[in-house]
Amino acid sequence: MQGTVIKSSGSVYGVRAADGTLVDCRVKGNFRLKGIRSTNPVAVGDHVVFDMREDGTAYIVDILERKNYIVRKASNLSKQSHILAANLDLCFLIVTISHPATATTFIDRFLASAEAYRVPVVLVFNKIDLYNDAERDELEYLTALYESIGYRCLHTSAVEGKGIAELKEMMRGNVSLLAGNSGVGKSSLVNAIAPEIAAKTGEISKTHDTGMHTTTYTEMFEFMPDSYIVDTPGVKGFGTYDMEVEEISHYFVEFFELSKDCRYGNCTHTHEPGCAVLEALEKGEIAPSRYQSYLSMLEDKEEGKYRVSE
Repeated sequence: MQGTVIKSSGSVYGVRAADGTLVDCRVKGNFRLKGIRSTNPVAVGDHVVFDMREDGTAYIVDILERKNYIVRKASNLSKQSHILAANLDLCFLIVTISHPATATTFIDRFLASAEAYRVPVVLVFNKIDLYNDAERDELEYLTALYESIGYRCLHTSAVEGKGIAELKEMMRGNVSLLAGNSGVGKSSLVNAIAPEIAAKTGEISKTHDTGMHTTTYTEMFEFMPDSYIVDTPGVKGFGTYDMEVEEISHYFVEFFELSKDCRYGNCTHTHEPGCAVLEALEKGEIAPSRYQSYLSMLEDKEEGKYRVSE
């Protein structure tokens, strides 16, 4: 039998069969022998083959080819990956200027990974009702920056209902992933978009101004005909996985375009003469924050680590 994974809670996967029924499945142990170095070899959004046993238990026996997925390095097992979701039409990365502040390094790491695995991303700047004048200036600056390199940006407030209708319309007919740091308001946005989904909301930790985890597992909800939201737990860091050093610049879209004019074909954009990326940086044509994110990813690959705080 075939179906789509719509819920992952660790050892048990909720699979929606072709006839619409929900089947709780487990994974056969030999998945870990197929070279899938992942903490979750099966992800929400996967199309799978499963077998029903006579005793009523069900086991996933195969994963059909994925068109794309979002993956990050597992924080506890640096040589393994963690797949957030698979077979996505869109990903909405929820970020906040404050309460809590989302680091641009986190944004850029996420965007690079999405580029690598062919997932279109929309940046959603949430909680705009809370920003002061300086934070609103930062909002406009980052919006202009990311739109200039080709990413669509939305401004939302679940409290005031701003941007909700536009966000919902973009999700119509798509499988959409909502991702971001803890506390950026993903659950509140889900509730605003689809009140029938009983997503829990949490409070920002007053001590650290960081989010409390309100979603404890990844789950896919249908909220309009053929329209699905994939809600994920908040993530603290985003380590990129399975990228070679020479590939990283390919996933910074403005760097990739400029690199065609570099003197050397294997330019790392760090010290080489005739580097078009460094020249553009010096002229102010590349945002320093984007270049710093790129350097941090190079450093991670050289040292075999990533910073969980970013």
